[in-house]
Amino acid sequence: MGRYKITGRVMIKGYCDPKFQNVYDAFYNSIESGFETGAGLAIEHQGKIIVNLWGGHQDFNKTKEWTEDTLVNVFSVTKGITATCISRLIDQGKLDPAEKVGHYWPDYSCNGKEDTKVSDLLCHRAAMFGFQGGIPQGSFQDWDKFVQHLQSQAPYRKPGISQGYHALTFGWLVGELIRRVDGRSVGQYFHEEIAAPLEIDFHIGLDEKEFARCADMLMMERDSIKLPGQFLRYVPNFFLPAKLQNFKEALISGDFQEAFQEREEDDANYVNSLDWRKAEIPSANGHGTAESLARLYGILSTGCTRDEISIMSEASLHQAITPHSSGPDSVLFGAPIKFGLGYELAQGIAVMGNIAPTFNNKMFGHAGVGGAVAFGDPDKGIGYGFTCNQQHSPNEMYRTSNLLTQELYSIIS
Repeated sequence: MGRYKITGRVMIKGYCDPKFQNVYDAFYNSIESGFETGAGLAIEHQGKIIVNLWGGHQDFNKTKEWTEDTLVNVFSVTKGITATCISRLIDQGKLDPAEKVGHYWPDYSCNGKEDTKVSDLLCHRAAMFGFQGGIPQGSFQDWDKFVQHLQSQAPYRKPGISQGYHALTFGWLVGELIRRVDGRSVGQYFHEEIAAPLEIDFHIGLDEKEFARCADMLMMERDSIKLPGQFLRYVPNFFLPAKLQNFKEALISGDFQEAFQEREEDDANYVNSLDWRKAEIPSANGHGTAESLARLYGILSTGCTRDEISIMSEASLHQAITPHSSGPDSVLFGAPIKFGLGYELAQGIAVMGNIAPTFNNKMFGHAGVGGAVAFGDPDKGIGYGFTCNQQHSPNEMYRTSNLLTQELYSIIS
């Protein structure tokens, strides 16, 4: 499929099937308006690239153009990649989601975690959404330190009975499970089993030689991010519908603050540091291109096999994207978010506006706190990847991706 270049007041490069001009326009406007600093968008449909666009800049001073192979931190989009590794291991018979975690990881079975199932880790029902006593100090590259902290601590409440999003801890919990079963780290497993054979340019644990093509994340200052709905703390429950009661309970519980802990020594720019980029955090610091995400989810959405290389069976994918938990989520303000075996699932969550990604129809994938979104849709044969480097306030975080998704599905319906 050939490429053409479209130019205007901002430079957008790549390819867009003319049928999807409205998708191109939405992408162009997001950068031309200044809302996005730099971004990439790729979409596969039935195994073919229909959109692969990039534009804007990799840095705050706009001195370095975003290119086709620009890598960027996609934060929790990484969880969908980790979920793919887990489903491959389940498909190979090496892991059973109904089994207790301690069967594979004996040291985990202590302090009230003895009955935790593998599925509880994958569906954010393990009640281990934070680090008791705070995130360990020192390098994020010290895998064992983070694992030992989690395996020895008690859960926040009884595992398996409620959902609370494991924003950071998911990476070490699920990653250590993979290491115990396979012997390799998540980054190594993904690279050797999936990324290299299928030419997917995505990395969990970034080699220093790749830093030159890595965009800087332009993060909001911590003090500028305000939690919504604080006034609800003071409203009696009998005035509130059930959803707002769940929201209120989540605010009061403090689960959000536990799940999104920060270390005092890490400023907003820490996510651009050598330590963060080199570390393997399978929940939060994968780096990749939009095309790599569209390719992975495109393969999963069209039979899970390409060029005679299979990621998993279609039956295993079906199991992975079947809802296993549906909230209310005690960390994410009582939201009715649905999870499969590690994947975020369609839930009609678009009603929440741009504070959440548009996931409907048969979509499965994940979104990241930097605004990146990746998903597959087996019914439509779609693989979608959107990457960007400008973090926005919570109520605008997924504005661009939601507009792009809306335009895409208005054409493919």
